[in-house]
Amino acid sequence: MAVKKYSSITPERTRDLLFEECGVQKQVENTLSGLFSSRGFSEVVTPSIEFLDVFQLKSSYIAPEKMYKMTDAKGRLVVLRPDSTIPIARLVSTRLKEYPLPIRLFYNQPVFSVNQSLSGRSDEVVQMGIEIIGSSSKRADLEVIVTAVEALSACDTSDFRLEIGHIGIFNTLIDRFSIGEEQAEEIRRLIEIKNYPALGDLLDNIDCGEGAQMLKKLPRLFGGEEIFDEAREAFGDAKINGILNYLRSIYEGLSELGLQDKITVDLGIVNRNDYYTGIVFRGYIEGFGETALSGGRYDNLYADFGQNLPATGFGINVDAVARAYLKQQGASQTVPKALIHGKPGYEMKALLTCREMSGNGDVVENSVFDSLEKARDYARQKGIPTLVIVGESLEQEAL
Repeated sequence: MAVKKYSSITPERTRDLLFEECGVQKQVENTLSGLFSSRGFSEVVTPSIEFLDVFQLKSSYIAPEKMYKMTDAKGRLVVLRPDSTIPIARLVSTRLKEYPLPIRLFYNQPVFSVNQSLSGRSDEVVQMGIEIIGSSSKRADLEVIVTAVEALSACDTSDFRLEIGHIGIFNTLIDRFSIGEEQAEEIRRLIEIKNYPALGDLLDNIDCGEGAQMLKKLPRLFGGEEIFDEAREAFGDAKINGILNYLRSIYEGLSELGLQDKITVDLGIVNRNDYYTGIVFRGYIEGFGETALSGGRYDNLYADFGQNLPATGFGINVDAVARAYLKQQGASQTVPKALIHGKPGYEMKALLTCREMSGNGDVVENSVFDSLEKARDYARQKGIPTLVIVGESLEQEAL
């Protein structure tokens, strides 16, 4: 039988997980689930397949070319979930309309998005995160950011940093221009990647005035607490000053917890997701070049689902944390303490021995070999230190 062309490989930008990778990923998931649950967050799961309409609302727009699309049995357009926050907004607005506010939720589920072929990013990512829905308070913003720090710390990723900003500064500046969505998006993209020459050229072609000069400065405003004074001097705008005051109060609150060495102020954070309205932040970890965590405040998203609910939250890339952990700690596959081999006629006794030993907390493996010699060779190949031979009595053989 001829082998099909794609039968032996995975689709582009996807991968298999083996052995210790699965173990570390499950460890990260269990750690984060425990953290979120201990903070009063309840878990929800949304379908992997959603209607395209869920992601085509005004505040929650995700470009169609970024989504995996298909049709259901009735010919309706559906997509593989590209984001968790938007489906949770749908869920809350329908299933939890009468639930007491604020609603505190967490999730653990994969998201799917079409990335550029050369970006190195996976199209399928396991993501975990929290959402605080129904509170516009500074306390909620602080809790979300502190929980993000605790999440990275809890996963043994001590070498991490968090960047904080506020999308309101960019929105205030871009509103001064009479330009279309495509040009605004290109300006946002160039600020995001800190491409100063291209940003300067584009803005000069649009407007050489004061507004353009302010936007040119935006991606350069990153560093420590001094950025707030630099930005105040650079912009001199009452609305932006109010935003800077709020962001500075968040920074000072985090500093009270001793996190100032982990926090960078970056006013050039201008996330693509259109639903962000306030503070935004990102987390980076040693050993992973891309953003490992991102979040912020999104107070307008629920209006698209008929609810007037402010919200804030973050999502963490579980795959990134697991990979960084493996890179830092090294791979260590679990090796059974013993191989349990039953002599002919003692197969069930061998299985009962496995159950008893594993019930005591030992990792053991049952031998499926008919020959004792083959069982012995197999144990040596896997590095299993002990062979337990089950007959009338139990014999232990060190290998």
